[in-house]
Amino acid sequence: MKKICAFLLLFSGLLLLSQVKVAHAKPARMLLDITDIQGLRKNQLVGYGLVVGLDGTGDKNQVKFTSQSMVNMLQQFGVTLDDRTDPKLKNVAAVTVTADIMPQAGKGQLVNVTVSSIGDAKSLRGGTLLLTPLKGIDGQIYATAQGNLVVGGIKAQGNSGSSITVNTPTTGTIPNGAVIEQEIQSDFIEQKDVILNLKRPNFKTARNIEVAINDLFGPDVARAQGQHRIAVAAPTDARQRVTFMSMLEEIEVELGRTKQRVVFNSRTGTVVMGANVKVRKAAVSHGNLTVTITESSNVSQPNAFGQGNTVTTPESSIYIEKGENPMFVWPEGTSLDVIVKAINSLGAAPDDLMSILQSLHEAGSLEAELVVI
Repeated sequence: MKKICAFLLLFSGLLLLSQVKVAHAKPARMLLDITDIQGLRKNQLVGYGLVVGLDGTGDKNQVKFTSQSMVNMLQQFGVTLDDRTDPKLKNVAAVTVTADIMPQAGKGQLVNVTVSSIGDAKSLRGGTLLLTPLKGIDGQIYATAQGNLVVGGIKAQGNSGSSITVNTPTTGTIPNGAVIEQEIQSDFIEQKDVILNLKRPNFKTARNIEVAINDLFGPDVARAQGQHRIAVAAPTDARQRVTFMSMLEEIEVELGRTKQRVVFNSRTGTVVMGANVKVRKAAVSHGNLTVTITESSNVSQPNAFGQGNTVTTPESSIYIEKGENPMFVWPEGTSLDVIVKAINSLGAAPDDLMSILQSLHEAGSLEAELVVI
């Protein structure tokens, strides 16, 4: 009897531990991974500049603003050109320069820049960006960029006009290529509350954040103001606020239930599905038509003593082949693995996969949200 009681006690303990593990098996993320802090967003800068040192792959003569920009730059160095002079600038390209900087970034800090051609340059490989001011939306200069480009693409062309292009040779980057000249002011320290904006709005997640913060700092410190916004009372002293934010970084929050997504990239044909995407019971059939058109010419020639003319008549041969793809049934709650295997068994391309999933969504059988980018 004692052994049975001990066994039951051990079994109940293991069951309790398993329940505890299941209770904590819900998806959880660090607080600042799922939220943005209002007042600490990126700021975009843009500028216009010139890339020099290209090996004959720069803008052509018809791109007038490139030669005009080069003439204006030379005048600043005391080089004056006649108005009728048309410089041949095969080694120069006009470009836009973009960068993102964070508020409170100090003077002298370095940021990465992206350089993109705006003329008809064939490639920016091997080029050097000349000193370019970068402006914000208010028109003020916040950084200056200069340096050698890193270009991941390449283009080669033969004398016959045939060419091959790998990736994009007209866009490059300059790591740490811009120097911050002016700080972007932020009222983050002066604000009474720290505002947390959820990246994926959800009422349950917002409530869990409120509870987690109040459990650590006390009641009414955090106040959920909707499915996307949580206001948190914070100290206004700069040092104390930094300490407060460091404590927020360590808070782990359970996520509320969010709808799964299927993301289509219409430009590349890429399809990405979450691991928990499921479909309700549905019957699917996907067939293709292959149309083949062959063009040929027939020559009609009169006999030796005839007075007719030789005539060439076109002849078209059209053949249509219909794919024999049978209809199959997906049972209730079919998982991602089964979906992919079934569609691959049809020999479907990514475009076919998009069509099938869109049709399932319209039929109400796909338990996911479709997103096209």
